[in-house]
Amino acid sequence: MTPTSHVKGATDKPLIEDAIGVCFDAACDAHADKLALVSRAQNVRLTYRELRVQVDALACGLLRMGLVAGDRLAIWSPNNAEWTLTQFAAAKAGLVLVTINPAYRLSELEYALNKVGCKALVVAPAFKSSDYLGMVAALAPELGVSALARLPQLRWVVRLGAEKTPGMANFADLLTAPTSAELAALQALGATLRARDAINIQFTSGTTGAPKGATLTHRNILNNGRFVGETIRLKAGERLCIPVPLYHCFGMVMGNLGCLTQGATMVYPSEAFDPLATLQAVEEERCAALYGVPTMFIALLGHAEFARFDLKSLRTGIMAGSPCPIEVMKQVVERMNMREVTIAYGMTETSPVSFQSGVDDSLERRVSTVGRVQPHCEVKIVDESGATTACGVAGELCTRGYLVMSGYWDDPARTAEAIDPDGFMHTGDLAVIDDEGYCNIVGRIKDMVIRGGENVYPREVEEFLYRHPAVADAQVVGVPDTKYGEELCAWVILREGAALTEEELRDFCRGQIAHYKIPRYIKFVSAFPMTVTGKVQKFLIRDSMKRELLLSEAKTA
Repeated sequence: MTPTSHVKGATDKPLIEDAIGVCFDAACDAHADKLALVSRAQNVRLTYRELRVQVDALACGLLRMGLVAGDRLAIWSPNNAEWTLTQFAAAKAGLVLVTINPAYRLSELEYALNKVGCKALVVAPAFKSSDYLGMVAALAPELGVSALARLPQLRWVVRLGAEKTPGMANFADLLTAPTSAELAALQALGATLRARDAINIQFTSGTTGAPKGATLTHRNILNNGRFVGETIRLKAGERLCIPVPLYHCFGMVMGNLGCLTQGATMVYPSEAFDPLATLQAVEEERCAALYGVPTMFIALLGHAEFARFDLKSLRTGIMAGSPCPIEVMKQVVERMNMREVTIAYGMTETSPVSFQSGVDDSLERRVSTVGRVQPHCEVKIVDESGATTACGVAGELCTRGYLVMSGYWDDPARTAEAIDPDGFMHTGDLAVIDDEGYCNIVGRIKDMVIRGGENVYPREVEEFLYRHPAVADAQVVGVPDTKYGEELCAWVILREGAALTEEELRDFCRGQIAHYKIPRYIKFVSAFPMTVTGKVQKFLIRDSMKRELLLSEAKTA
């Protein structure tokens, strides 16, 4: 019988069936004196014992404020110690943490908070060019005075930093030492939480425009972080450098929860990725592991001061987020001492990792595939009819198991589109699985662009461009880019008699949508290439721009 592209991960190690808070307490007890968290930009260093004290205090503070288990608590901040305290405190208090992309702007923030009904928001004052407090004030000028017209379910805003803002609480105020009664109540609450309870909502862009709130459970993300950590052989007491954003699964699951389950140290080199700060953190903290997307590793290797850093402590890590160029992988192994670096593949809706290469896999396997299926995960490749393909035959990759999200928040229709009646998550990715179980991602069914590790769905950008009064229609595609893998290109048809320049349209986008969603290339046209049935042929747009801009596909694994 011809082997099929239907593979299952090992099941010899049972899944963790506890809520995150239970595992957090156990880890803090087991590794009390080991370093848990280092936030270098803040000069914060906490052992597991110290981390637990602050997390418990914050959890009690959030409950004291009026939040109850099941409420949604959003966090909008770059990487810092407060982010991680909030992550674990929310888990212990049974709150659903809603992670807001630091690049979001007004319309995106408003949509996210309202879509899932956030009761509270933890917010940094600002980040890069974004005035977070200013944007919150614009959306909620009545804060602290009356109900909020544009954010009707939001009741509390907690700001980071020492300064005071009218209507907002200060994060430090929530860290007041709890009473013994409050701690007892927190422990009693923890005993009622279940592994399959929702604990995290992460927004992913949708092909129909509005972002979707992927709802993840304790069981989803705790086990995924554990298996990822085990795959790279992260050990108790070792340090993991995390320059990837915490709002994303790469940071908060693969990073933070991977460290928690292994008793390792979370090291944040800076608020956002900075190659020099990352190199300094690896050397000075003697990190054994490093995470990043390919563009980050390219920036590290190409930094003018790279040669002066001692990276001999590095052993392992993960490169993920977008296809890895073969030569980059080779340089990471040879020049950064990451002999056991792995490739991981997944999606937010699968917590995220479903495939990962092993530290013992040959370099050829690690640069040409995304490895083999993770434990307790079942994957099949199906053709257009839904039948499982033979090994070596491309089709859509479908994933089933503990790692599949519980659904898109308050969106049963889109959940049903993504997860079939048999429980398989349809990824929209075209893949091939060979007869040894190694997977290679060969393309995408869904109309998605991956720019520097950020997933961008063109329809969302198109919907925003439609808001401009001069725009009659817009089509957005991804075109090859040597730095980011792909860049956005928009073809725009103007309304009759309207005038608009490329820069004017970009200015319209700035401050309203994330910077990585703003098209780099804009072309005004009179018509789009269409099929006889009226469907836009986006591949012809892409091909035309590749010729016009003299772009070629990057060679990737």
